[in-house]
Amino acid sequence: MKKILVTGANGQLGSELTVLSSKYPQFEWVFANRTIVTLDNLVLLKEQLNEIDPDIILNCGAYTAVDKAEADKEIAFGVNHLAVELIAKYAAENEVKLIHVSTDYVFDGSSSTALNEDAETNPINVYGASKRAGEISCLNENPNSIIIRTSWVYSKFGNNFVKTMQRLMQERDEINVVNDQVGSPTYAADLAQAMMEIIESPNWIPGIYNYSNEGEISWYEFALNIKELGGYHCKIGGIPSASYPTPAKRPEFSLLDKKKIKEIYNLNIPDYKESLRKMFV
Repeated sequence: MKKILVTGANGQLGSELTVLSSKYPQFEWVFANRTIVTLDNLVLLKEQLNEIDPDIILNCGAYTAVDKAEADKEIAFGVNHLAVELIAKYAAENEVKLIHVSTDYVFDGSSSTALNEDAETNPINVYGASKRAGEISCLNENPNSIIIRTSWVYSKFGNNFVKTMQRLMQERDEINVVNDQVGSPTYAADLAQAMMEIIESPNWIPGIYNYSNEGEISWYEFALNIKELGGYHCKIGGIPSASYPTPAKRPEFSLLDKKKIKEIYNLNIPDYKESLRKMFV
């Protein structure tokens, strides 16, 4: 029986993989929180990987506090770069299949067309820079890795935009949401399913892939959809990013082109609204 190690098991994607795992009893699953797999202590991390001895690693663990990363640069790079480098090296040395999850924040947001896997990267914040460094090291140490870039992840689990909007729309009569950042949301349950379809596929084609739900929207439009599906009565105003300054800059445009992953792995990617509706059921 092959053993799958899931890092970041308490996060949104890790939690969705936990739910999904019951449909894949042919695998032995190890769901690793920060205690079981310590991404900020490389000596300990190496010992833990040797002890777990997985056949497949789904690296969903990351430092994801985008604004906090501006001040916590060393920790962000430690988890998102150096730990990834170590995991990739371990996977290469032990013939372990590795799927590493990355982000649309590796781009600067200056594009006006959907970004494919070969588009030029140019991170504009520490989080994006640390994730890009992780991508480079991952492929350098283990060219047989698969990297999946995703965007605007949400889930029933953890903290995310959808849950924040649900709370605010029930608490307040009026809210403002940024309307000049464009991309597409990713329902973590859909991404979890896509990862399992890749593992189950007879093909293992290494490299970088993009994955998000279909559709092109702003955060403001996303909020309007949440309002509609939740039946909330809160008034929503659209504002420019300049009116809502944050420590870390965000890419204005990060729509991902999913053609490659759809063609190679024959994935059926749902529309963002269809997946958002699932979360409300």
